[in-house]
Amino acid sequence: MKIKKIGIIREGKVPPDHRVALTPEQCAHVKSTFDVDVVAQPSAIRKYTDADYAAHGIALREDLSDCDLIIGVKEVPIDMLIEGKTYMFFSHTFKKQPYNAKLLKAILDRKIRLIDYEVIKDEKKKRLIGFGRYAGIVGAYHAFRAYGLKHGLFSIKAPHECADRREMEEQLKQVKLPADMKVVVTGFGRVGNGAEEILTLLPLKKVSEGEFLSEEYNEPIYTHLDTQDYYVRSDRGGFDKADFYNNPQLYQSTLAETVRYADLYIACHLWASGNPLLLTANDMQQPDWKCRVIADVSCDVDGPIASTLRASKIAEALYGYNPVNGLECDWKLAEAICVMAIDNLPCELPKDASEDFGNELIKHVLPLMLGEDAKEIIWHATETTLDGHLTPHFAYLKEYAEGK
Repeated sequence: MKIKKIGIIREGKVPPDHRVALTPEQCAHVKSTFDVDVVAQPSAIRKYTDADYAAHGIALREDLSDCDLIIGVKEVPIDMLIEGKTYMFFSHTFKKQPYNAKLLKAILDRKIRLIDYEVIKDEKKKRLIGFGRYAGIVGAYHAFRAYGLKHGLFSIKAPHECADRREMEEQLKQVKLPADMKVVVTGFGRVGNGAEEILTLLPLKKVSEGEFLSEEYNEPIYTHLDTQDYYVRSDRGGFDKADFYNNPQLYQSTLAETVRYADLYIACHLWASGNPLLLTANDMQQPDWKCRVIADVSCDVDGPIASTLRASKIAEALYGYNPVNGLECDWKLAEAICVMAIDNLPCELPKDASEDFGNELIKHVLPLMLGEDAKEIIWHATETTLDGHLTPHFAYLKEYAEGK
């Protein structure tokens, strides 16, 4: 089916999300580049206003029923779904998330074609689109904000109190770091690389893990670790990437050997259920454990980092973890590990995050949707069809959608 009109849906999930899939300027670019019409559903909550869209020649339409493709960011509420349409958004269903089983059933019942951003991958299984970069950017900023508050060194605005990324980065000029400060970052990809964008704006010297552990510095330092740096084979040592992904149970984490000497730990790694735990309660109870601020950007609750007891909220970004009893406490207490574990970090800079996401959408996804898709990338990211069935590669969701 040829796509002639794209609709930008109003975000309806509660709590509200102020981001958009395409900014007004990007909508105008899509219209001229791909020769399609683009309309936007009016919204009182998105950071880009209705007037912004109108100023770029984008018509505002409450009714999107004549659109061939409807795109948003978060899950579309069931009562907003239009039968027989193609939708593209983060559905959070492919991992059988319990809270969205009814959504997937409604999509099937209404014969909707669902394309999920989260599973749009190239032939090497690398994701083509996401908000990960801004999760890393905002998360790393939060990490230093938390460090300043925990130790009474400085106080900077929360990201959502800033108009945009530029103002947020201006706040970093107030950050004063101790000369002996040590920071550990785990994970690369969009999230970890996004975090490093913030670290490069601060007076921090990047060093190897070996240098971090063995050398003395008279300036703040950080080390950025990847999977092979903190997992080893339990029986014989060493690390083999293919073996690790096939047999994670045969490996153990050595991360505590480095993080115990850090003042701040920023977690940006990708962790899967079944992988070894990274930092245990026992690790944090050791007498030489120094780290008192952990920014868990990955935010795997009850997962690899013992101190991540729950996700924190944008309005209350920090909570404390008592390493003695493993319970939540006031983060201001001297013995507490201060935890930042916000699970929707890009929402704090909605304009910047939307622009970054829209650029990826235009570069990597829309050409496949609106033109040639020889490698069937979109097909493999399509969960449901217009005849009300799961596609073969998502057939495993059948019982989940049926509520079984």
